[in-house]
Amino acid sequence: MKRKTLLALQKRTKARLTDLRGQVEQGEVRAEGLEAVNQEIQELATELQEIANTLANMDANGEEDSADEEDRGDGSEDDEKRDGEDGSADGDADSGEEGGEERQGEQRSGISDEQRSNVMTAIGSALSTRGKKTSKTKEKEIRSAFANFVVGNISEAEARSLGVEAGNGSVTIPEVIANEIITYAQEENLLRKYGSRHRTTGNVKYPVLVQKAEANVNKTERTAEMPETDIEFDEILLDPAEFDALATVSKKLIKMSGVNVEDIVVEELKKAYVRKETNYMFNGDDVGNENPGALAKKSVPYYESEAVDITAVGYSQKLYQQLVKMKGQPVTAVLKKSMWIVNRAALTVLEGMTDTTGRPLLHQSTDGVGYKLLGHKLDFADEVSGANNETPVFYFGDFKAFHIQDVIGAMELQKLVEKFAGTNKIGFQIYNLLDGQLVYSPFEPAVYRYEVGEVDPNAGV
Repeated sequence: MKRKTLLALQKRTKARLTDLRGQVEQGEVRAEGLEAVNQEIQELATELQEIANTLANMDANGEEDSADEEDRGDGSEDDEKRDGEDGSADGDADSGEEGGEERQGEQRSGISDEQRSNVMTAIGSALSTRGKKTSKTKEKEIRSAFANFVVGNISEAEARSLGVEAGNGSVTIPEVIANEIITYAQEENLLRKYGSRHRTTGNVKYPVLVQKAEANVNKTERTAEMPETDIEFDEILLDPAEFDALATVSKKLIKMSGVNVEDIVVEELKKAYVRKETNYMFNGDDVGNENPGALAKKSVPYYESEAVDITAVGYSQKLYQQLVKMKGQPVTAVLKKSMWIVNRAALTVLEGMTDTTGRPLLHQSTDGVGYKLLGHKLDFADEVSGANNETPVFYFGDFKAFHIQDVIGAMELQKLVEKFAGTNKIGFQIYNLLDGQLVYSPFEPAVYRYEVGEVDPNAGV
């Protein structure tokens, strides 16, 4: 429905409420008709609320028809009329000389003072209805305010008034956008999808068993004290490090009409953030900022018991046997919760492989979503890297053991204008506190890694 139509309907509904108020004031509403009047007032109030909500959301979303000038005139007329109505009501209340006549009218109509007051209150409440914005609309407003502040379209004060935390040259990324970025990261970063995520403000510590307890047995009656059982735990600390990425958007895109600035900003943020985060968790090989708990570094290597050459004839059965042996490495408690994560090269090889009976080794899950390999779920990611892009790499284990800590409210954005002025771009530096590590006891390794063709460095020693 167009805005102009809604405003006309709103005006007509309010006019009917004003009519009813006049009838009550003049004593034209009798006791036997009071219930019908109350019901009509309730229906009109509900209708006004729906209209007001629709108009509020249309305003927030920028949905206006060509009759803007006329629409604004209608709204002003409503405001003036409402002010006049309120004034006349106050005037009636202040007219002491007419008080006696009003009371006589109430007595003739059979409506008590309390009933009349309730009806007048209901009508006044309906006439003063204000629109409520949906959560989706509020989120869109915050997104737009955030993006417009970042590109310099609104001031810091305006951004704060719209719910964006800004100050000292940086802006905290609103929760709605931060969640969108993290959701995108979960789709692209399988460790976020299958790992354990913790949103906290302090450090997270995990006790890890490094020495097993030994129980005692005594077949005869005990005559000496029970010896102490030695047990030892180590501590793995998730200590979030400063984590940042840099994205740029050209001024041309920002200045062009018809382009949603917030979509450009969020898309750039997503891509830049996820590239950095994913590499940090999977490989942890950024020079000077290595992650010792990264999947590639912390997983237990599995080496072939028989050399496999995927370019040779008959490699399929050899690789199949290695995968079966690899699957048998985790302890039973871990095995029951395990899955596969492989790279694209491994997926390509698996799609052409069969078991000893000639059946495809890789097949779709029973629910039709994803793959299964040797009875366990399989997913793939480009971030799983080996010696080169053609080398198949397999991870197998319980990926819930990969723990990720996101510090609440830490994600910030700083706008860099001068730095990229020479190239007519605006830079956006993302700042966050993050840590992600594979945590397990040496007695129960959680994840194993197999790179086809990799040789055990200790073989023959």
